Amino acid sequence: MTPHDHLEQAMNEVASGRRIAYLGPEVAALSDTAAPTTPQALSALLERQVRAPRRAAGNLWAVAQYIESRKFRATLNKLVEDAFDTPAAGSNPVHDWLARVGPPMIVDTWYDDGLLRAFAGKPHGLVQGVSRNGEWIDIFTRAYDADGNQVPEASPEWETLIYKPHGMARKGSSFLMSDSDYVEVLTEIDIQRPIPEDVTRRRTGRPFLFLGCRFEDQMLRTFARQIAKRSAPGHVMVIHGPLTRMEEKFVKEMNALHIDLPLEAVAEALTVPEG
Repeated sequence: MTPHDHLEQAMNEVASGRRIAYLGPEVAALSDTAAPTTPQALSALLERQVRAPRRAAGNLWAVAQYIESRKFRATLNKLVEDAFDTPAAGSNPVHDWLARVGPPMIVDTWYDDGLLRAFAGKPHGLVQGVSRNGEWIDIFTRAYDADGNQVPEASPEWETLIYKPHGMARKGSSFLMSDSDYVEVLTEIDIQRPIPEDVTRRRTGRPFLFLGCRFEDQMLRTFARQIAKRSAPGHVMVIHGPLTRMEEKFVKEMNALHIDLPLEAVAEALTVPEG
């Protein structure tokens, strides 16, 4: 099979509910949005607002921690929310396709709300990671129904569960970004406590299709590893261009098929000829 054949097969499995889509920030770039679509771009935007020390430059998590420590959390929240508060981006072929086929679960790891906008009016629910900054309760996530109402937990009745483990950068929401946000999550994630029960149920028996993700950063690898834990074998990772040494090691560790194609190939595969 060619790389395009493998991609088409994996996408068909997502559409039929036999595979879970795991979306990285590069998927958001298909919307032609003005919002940042990589951790590096978001870090650069924050650094233009608040000068961070040289040792933190280019590292989103460290820059966010510096801003939170020196300028308070409210400043970080406003800067990040403003970065993603852009006019509605153009149609996103991946988001629209997922909303059309309505798979049992989608993992969306970027901070934008594009996937939720695509699902507007369609049966779904949301579980998102939340920062513990300012919280007085033992909490890792919050759940919301299709109308945006907070509910105690995800419902098995939801046709599609949208899981945003890093949260969402829009007013009234919450997100994980600073080093301190991740301390307790990473301490507990190996025993799966931050991962909602319905996420673990829906991943059972299903491998993942990773789209628009890079795994140079240890924290991103840890989240992907633990979210996919105890799922089915046969993961597929669409990553274009040369892999870093740690990415190569991660692909082997996950026993995943690496498809070296640009994300635009996914969008092209979703184009239905007229007539």
